[in-house]
Amino acid sequence: NDLLAQARQTPVIRLVNMILFEALRRGASDVHVHPMEERLAIRLRIDGMLVDAFSPPLSLASAISSRMKVMTELDIANRHSPQDGQTTVRIGQKKIDIRLSVIPTIYGERIVLRLLDQSQNELDLSAIGMSKRLQTALMDCVERPNGILLVTGPTGSGKTTTLYAALGRIDRASRNVMTIEDPVEYHLDGISQMQVNNKRGVTFATGLRSLLRQDPDVILVGEIRDPETAQLAIQASLTGHFVLATLHTNDAPSAIPRLLDIGVEPYLVTSSLVGVLAQRLLRRVCTACNGTGTQHGESCETCFGTGYKGRLAAHELMLMNDQLRQLTAQRADGVTLYEAAVDSGFQPMKVDAMEKVKQGLTDEAEVFRVLH
Repeated sequence: NDLLAQARQTPVIRLVNMILFEALRRGASDVHVHPMEERLAIRLRIDGMLVDAFSPPLSLASAISSRMKVMTELDIANRHSPQDGQTTVRIGQKKIDIRLSVIPTIYGERIVLRLLDQSQNELDLSAIGMSKRLQTALMDCVERPNGILLVTGPTGSGKTTTLYAALGRIDRASRNVMTIEDPVEYHLDGISQMQVNNKRGVTFATGLRSLLRQDPDVILVGEIRDPETAQLAIQASLTGHFVLATLHTNDAPSAIPRLLDIGVEPYLVTSSLVGVLAQRLLRRVCTACNGTGTQHGESCETCFGTGYKGRLAAHELMLMNDQLRQLTAQRADGVTLYEAAVDSGFQPMKVDAMEKVKQGLTDEAEVFRVLH
């Protein structure tokens, strides 16, 4: 399955391999194949931004989609219903997990490939840009024998990466660490990872139930989406397990109203929640061209002329205290909780982001783009 070994091939296979190769070379997380009326656009999501990469002739659209479907073992004859599949390819030394989603549009099939590079393990809290002060506070939470820690943020804001960086610091020899995720994105030594599989009846809720019989000390729940998962995760954290979970909210304080909306009772939240970490990703200023995008009068090769290369996270950590517990018990809204948190020393994400601007890691335009 090594793409490099498949050099002597039909043009379309070579084209698809070239697209994947270029995507990996530029560190893209997604590849979009987007047929339009007049042209076929192939775009890459690099550091969270979509950029045009290729525009092959429109006549190749169906060939490209067929090739991508063959790779992920989908039905190539079916062009009229959405499908999704996955595969693993080797490119040289790298193993890449590819998840493919295809939907029919009026101009042809729109395909999105999500690329997960399994070999690229930059799983360290310092590497993802977390300040020393926050690292200490976060690890203090994670070392607890029980309780639940939530990591929140929109999709693709690096929550899983942060959780794994924290798990990497847990002593896995003396504690049984287990995860349930959809999909498993990172592979970490010494922990057991289970993947959600709806076709086989493995959901977050059923999987979590089974995990609890495996004598775990630390449980990572990929995502809390429904009342049942939320209930089970909180129950687990009350019965002497430490639970890490992700949730989709905009900031740390609004995680509490979100849990109550899902249907968790306030008294369960107050007795189990240890803290909430929220994060967003900011693009790093390219070090080769200092963010100008040009070097020696030419477009910078490191960042392809964008002025940014790689990303780091801006965080905010809200630790629970008695005042916040009281407000939770009264079902207070997000604004009230936010103000109470700030009064007790909570530093909003913007503070952390501006700190990173001062250190020259990112710039104000980027902070404004992400946090305005």
